[in-house]
Amino acid sequence: MLSLTMARRFRKGRRQSGMLSFISILSTLSIAIGIAALIIGLSAMNGFEKELHNRVLSVIPHGEFYVPEGQISHWRQLKSQIEKNPDITAATPFVRFTGLLENGNKLKAIQIQGIDIDQQARMSRLPQYILDNRWNDFKSNNKGILIGTGLAKSLSVTAGDWITLLIPISDSQKKLKQPKRIRLQIAGLMDFSGNLGNDLAIIPLSDAQNYLGIGDTVTGIQVNVNDLYHASEIIQRTKLSYFQPIYVVSWQSNYGFMYHDIQMIRQIMYLAMIIVIGVACFSIVSTLVIAVKDKQREIAILKTLGATNRLISQTFIYYGIIAGLIGSIFGIVLGVLITDQLSNIVKCIEYLIGHQLLNSHIYFIDFIPTEIHMIDILIVFCTSVILTLIASYYPARRACKIDPVKILNGY
Repeated sequence: MLSLTMARRFRKGRRQSGMLSFISILSTLSIAIGIAALIIGLSAMNGFEKELHNRVLSVIPHGEFYVPEGQISHWRQLKSQIEKNPDITAATPFVRFTGLLENGNKLKAIQIQGIDIDQQARMSRLPQYILDNRWNDFKSNNKGILIGTGLAKSLSVTAGDWITLLIPISDSQKKLKQPKRIRLQIAGLMDFSGNLGNDLAIIPLSDAQNYLGIGDTVTGIQVNVNDLYHASEIIQRTKLSYFQPIYVVSWQSNYGFMYHDIQMIRQIMYLAMIIVIGVACFSIVSTLVIAVKDKQREIAILKTLGATNRLISQTFIYYGIIAGLIGSIFGIVLGVLITDQLSNIVKCIEYLIGHQLLNSHIYFIDFIPTEIHMIDILIVFCTSVILTLIASYYPARRACKIDPVKILNGY
């Protein structure tokens, strides 16, 4: 196309004006930096959502049926009713209680959870997070316990060490008595890289029942559903006919705020994307206005040779789009490269400042995850091109209004 060829020639000729060259480069770099920053931010949000799904929601149950105080005696009957819901993919009993882990002079209050080892593989990906493949060593009636790496660090223990579990005991008048002390061996460490591994310990279900002296009763039933993001509705719709009052809770009660925060930040970043890229793209306006001023004589000559306003307008629109495309492509490449190495970059920053940016005692992970989605890159690229096109319209119309008689006669 003639207009495209002319736009390319005008861009090559811009070096005749130092100011035009500087502003053109600056506007292109502004677009590139804005796009790179947005790709990095969106990829980080994708990474947090992925880690929430794979690291947290693949380990914790999607929901629970439980009694607030006491135990469920006829839990098999309850489990059978729960499994009749076609949206529930798995159900397993559990026992949960609060205890103290002791190693020397170090104490840590934690939640102990008794799980059915045989059914756990169906319920979660917990076995994949046990270091050194020690899941097979975790068996009932073996005085074993699984703890998180963060908890092991705070107690200064490792796999194979022995620790003491203190279980609080109260009498009929709710007065505390001497706690029950049980020696347990650490069968393995759970590496969740976050606060999930700081206050949770797991023991076999039968062992938990024996330590508490509750016989064959359980605290409740854990379930998984086929639609994570509608877990609350699915659990609430489960019809139960049971003589005890049963309470329900889903993962959204404890971790739902993380998912909603990620989605909210993603929406804010899309809004920021339009603003940042818009500001960067509209800097092209100044570039094109100067280009029109710089090329007044050439435009006048083209008009005397028969060039139409449409040809002139298209030439400067293409001029702006080329600058936007160069900045967009450079920004995408820069953003992808930085995103690919973001975790290593953050580690270097943490090393230099001597401070961890994500504290595992606060966040569910202690590193910056990233995941690049092509749809995000496509949306950012298309937005940049559209805004560049809009920004190029005014200077292009201004170029059409140049009077060749005045310009060539020196008025």
